[in-house]
Amino acid sequence: MKMHDLVIRGGTVVDGSGQAPYRADVAIDAGLISAVGNEVGKGREEIDATGKFVTPGFVDVHTHYDGQATWDSEMAPSSWHGVTTVVMGNCGVGFAPAAPDKHDWLIGLMEGVEDIPGTALTEGLTWDWETFPEYMDALARRPRTIDIATHVPHAAVRAYVMGERQARNEDPTEADIVRMAEIVEEGLRAGALGFSTSRTAVHKSIKGEPVPGTSATKEELIAIGRAMGRAGHGVFELASDMRRDWDELGWMGEVSREFGLPVTFSAVKTPGQEVDLEEQLEEMAKQNAMGARIFAQIALRGIGVIMAWQGTVHPFRFRPAWKEIEGLPWDQQLARLKDPAFRARMISEPNVFPESDVVMLLHMIAGGWFMHYEMDPDFNYEPGEADSIMARAAAAGVTPESLAYDLLMQDEGTGFIYFPIINYQDGNLDFLKELQLRDDTVTGLSDGGAHCGTICDAAAGTFALQHWVRDRAAGRIPLELAIKRQCRDTALLYGMEDRGLLASGYLADINVIDLDALKLGKPWMAFDLPAGGKRLLQKADGYCYTIKAGQVTFKDGAMQGPLPGVVIRGPQVASTALAAE
Repeated sequence: MKMHDLVIRGGTVVDGSGQAPYRADVAIDAGLISAVGNEVGKGREEIDATGKFVTPGFVDVHTHYDGQATWDSEMAPSSWHGVTTVVMGNCGVGFAPAAPDKHDWLIGLMEGVEDIPGTALTEGLTWDWETFPEYMDALARRPRTIDIATHVPHAAVRAYVMGERQARNEDPTEADIVRMAEIVEEGLRAGALGFSTSRTAVHKSIKGEPVPGTSATKEELIAIGRAMGRAGHGVFELASDMRRDWDELGWMGEVSREFGLPVTFSAVKTPGQEVDLEEQLEEMAKQNAMGARIFAQIALRGIGVIMAWQGTVHPFRFRPAWKEIEGLPWDQQLARLKDPAFRARMISEPNVFPESDVVMLLHMIAGGWFMHYEMDPDFNYEPGEADSIMARAAAAGVTPESLAYDLLMQDEGTGFIYFPIINYQDGNLDFLKELQLRDDTVTGLSDGGAHCGTICDAAAGTFALQHWVRDRAAGRIPLELAIKRQCRDTALLYGMEDRGLLASGYLADINVIDLDALKLGKPWMAFDLPAGGKRLLQKADGYCYTIKAGQVTFKDGAMQGPLPGVVIRGPQVASTALAAE
C-alpha cells in the first residue's frame, strides 16, 4: 500500500458537506487529500487525532488584510483561528489601482473606514505597484501561512479614474464609467475574485470624506456588473445603508440575473435603517425567486466596540480630563489615571462631544451603560441584562462611571469593556440561529485585519464553534452545520471549488480541533504593526493543528515555519471529478 506524505489518524471527520461527523483517517499527498477512510495506509508523518475533530480549513470571505498581506507572512490573527483562506478588498477599500500621488489618500481612506493605523500603513506599504495586476504580482512575491484572494475595490478605482474630480464629489462622465469598468475587468482577468463597493455614510476617510462610490448611480454599478460578466466570474460585494430610494435589492437582482453574478451584502440588525433586516431578507428572497443569486452576509455575534484606555475609544474619551492626557506616552497616562484626584475629576465631569453626524453613537459610547459589559477571561459574547455595567453598578451601590473606570484600570490599565452596537438591540442573538439555517445567507463580516483599535472579530470561526455549537444555553447549531457554513459555503460563493471539503482531490487545508478545550482567550492590545502601530489580538486554545496545502503551519497555536500560502487567481477547481455535493 502506498506510503503517504501525511496521515491524520483516528479523528472524527467533519468533512464540510454538512453530513454528520464520522470516524476516518485522512491521507495527504503533494498538498492534496488523497484518501479519507478507514484503510488509507501509512504516512511518512502521522498525526494522532484520537478524540479530536478533523475539519477543513476555514474560508473567511470578509477581511481587510490589503495592507498587512504585503508585509506579513503569519497573517495573524486570522491564521491563529483555523483560517486557511481569506478574501480581502471588501467594502470598496483597498490599495490598487493606485496613482503615485494617491498613496496618502488611500491610506487615509483605509484608516478612516477600517481603523487601521495610518502610520503602520505608511511604514509597511512598499507601493511597488500601480495597476491592479501589478498589485496582485506584488502580493505573490511574499509567501505566507494562508491563501489570499481579493476584490477590486470601487474607491480605489474611482480615485484612479477621476482624481480630484472625485474629491469634489463630481458625477462621473460616461467616459469615466467606461474606464472604471475596464479597470474592474482587467482586475478580474488578473485573478481578483470579485468587486466591492461601499454605500454607507458611516464609511469615511480620516478627514471625514465619504468613500468614493457611496452614492454611485445604478448606471455606474450596472456598467461595472457588465464588465464582470465579460470577465466571466466574480462576486459583487457591498455594504449599504439600505436607503429606500436606492432600491438596493432591486438593482442587485438586476445585476445578478443579467450578468450571472452572485451578489453579497452585509446584513445586520441595527436601528436606524430605512429598510430593516426582515424586509431586506424578504426582498432578497423575491429577487432570488426571479433568478438572482443574492446572499446576505451575516455575523454570528454582536458587532461592537472593545473599549480600552489604549484603544480607539472608551467611555471617558470625551471628558476634558482625558483630553489633558490624551497625547502623553502610556506610562505617563497610566500614572495620571492611577491618581485618585484625577479619577474623581474624570468620573464627575460632563462629556464634551464634537460635532458629528453619529453623535448618538458617541453618546452611547460615553454613557450606554445598559449595553456595556466587562470583558473578563471567561467573557460570554451573549451577555444578559444583569451583566451590564448599569445593573452591576446598581447592585454594588456605585455609579456606572465609577465601575467602568475601575474595570478599565484592571491589570495595570489594560481592562476591556464590550459595547455591542450591531446585532444586539434585542439583548440576545436569537435571530441569528434562523439565519444560519438559510441557503441564501453566508457567514462573514469578521473584518479580519481591520478595526485594529476597536474590534477583534477575526476569531469568528472559533466563536461559532465555542458558542453556537458547544456552549450556548439554548438554540445551538450542529457542528456539521457550523463547519459547512464557514468552510464549504464560503468557498463555493467565491468560486473556490477546490477547498472547504475533506475528500479526495481537494486541497489539504485542515484543522485538528479539540472541541472540549476550545476557548477564546482575552483580547490584548499589541503594538507590533509597522511603526509601532496598535491592534487588538486574540488567541484561542483548542487548535491542535492547522494544515495548509499539506504542511503543518500551526501546532497548539504556535507558528511552525512553513509558508505554503499563495495568491488565488480566479476560480479554482478540485483536481479530480468527485461525487456531487
